[in-house]
Amino acid sequence: MINKVIEIAKKAGEEILKIYDEDFSIVSKDDNSPLTKADLLADEIIKSSLAESFEFPIVTEESYVEYEVRKNWQKFWLVDPLDGTKDFIAKNGGFTVNIALIEHNKPILGVVYVPVSGDIYSATLNGGAFKNGKKIYNNSKRKNLIATDSNFHSTKAVLEFFEKYGITNIQKFGSSIKICKLAEGIVDVYPRLNGTKEWDTASSHIIANEAGCKLIDIVTKKELVYNKESIKNNFFIASRDDLEFSLC
Repeated sequence: MINKVIEIAKKAGEEILKIYDEDFSIVSKDDNSPLTKADLLADEIIKSSLAESFEFPIVTEESYVEYEVRKNWQKFWLVDPLDGTKDFIAKNGGFTVNIALIEHNKPILGVVYVPVSGDIYSATLNGGAFKNGKKIYNNSKRKNLIATDSNFHSTKAVLEFFEKYGITNIQKFGSSIKICKLAEGIVDVYPRLNGTKEWDTASSHIIANEAGCKLIDIVTKKELVYNKESIKNNFFIASRDDLEFSLC
């Protein structure tokens, strides 16, 4: 299954890159977030390809399904066809294709494809995390922590978090690349103290978990969960398993 999902992510990524090299138009969605034809094309490619190969229902950023329809789903695909549209528009390469399989409110399979670099991150439950077919794990024991922050979505609260914990080495990445860099051991912590949706985090979440990391909801103090009534995530802190943080 994982190999098929990787193939689908790459197929969508190839089409995204064709548009990336063009002059493309941008429209604003109802929440004022940007939308390009690359988002829509990737969405159609992924949905049709998943439907051809698997029987599970599909939720994507561009094809939202209301809670009343999905609330009893035990297993479904959760997809962000182009995560990091602002990075795509800025042409900085920091965007991804995210495909996750959710079962009982947790991701059990995740693929994150970075079209510009060609990097493919993947994981299955209890099967380990991989980058380009090579197993990855965050074995860092650094005391001088390295953090990551968003190219476009940093906040005052995030900067205060860094100051509180004396973190001065901060590397910026786009989209779900941040959590993948955590899984690789490139960084140690990623505080996300503003809005994300479930499709933003699901695929990289299992990659992080399988690589010795966690995504802790600052409200519940537990791992993020999926298929909630609200598709919005609470703020969270992603980090190595051996680290503990608070916002108090």
